[in-house]
Amino acid sequence: MHSVQIDLELDTSPGRAFAAFTREFGRWWPRDYSYSGELMEDLVLGGEPGAACSEFGPEGFRIDFGRILEWAPPEQLSFSWQITPDSRPEPDPNKASRVTICFAKLGGTTRVRLIHDQFERHGDGAEAYAEEMGSAEGWPHIMALFQAYAGRPTL
Repeated sequence: MHSVQIDLELDTSPGRAFAAFTREFGRWWPRDYSYSGELMEDLVLGGEPGAACSEFGPEGFRIDFGRILEWAPPEQLSFSWQITPDSRPEPDPNKASRVTICFAKLGGTTRVRLIHDQFERHGDGAEAYAEEMGSAEGWPHIMALFQAYAGRPTL
């Protein structure tokens, strides 16, 4: 099973890029890619291994969509992707794929690499799910929004 990899460059430091991706996740993530849509109040990526990745919405709505697997600021973080191929929450972490984001200083810029792998853990529909996340509407779109938010492209 293949993985999805997105590389981009930001005109900012790794520390700033890491903070924008993590602490400001809910500011740049597309609302139409959330369970609450326009009513989404925040998205939070835990802050330590085992912490929940959660969406918050109106009237106390909360849904966890993953767990932090690795937290190594400002170089890297990984989290489980506990969303099924048909966009439902997946409570079983053994059926979750993994998203890893690396931030590396590259002269006066930062190289950001996102890798979404372990799709086979999703079971039926995993190959199509990997293709969907690698399509123009998947991670390439999401990471372009992050790039626009966190720093102008230098490529």
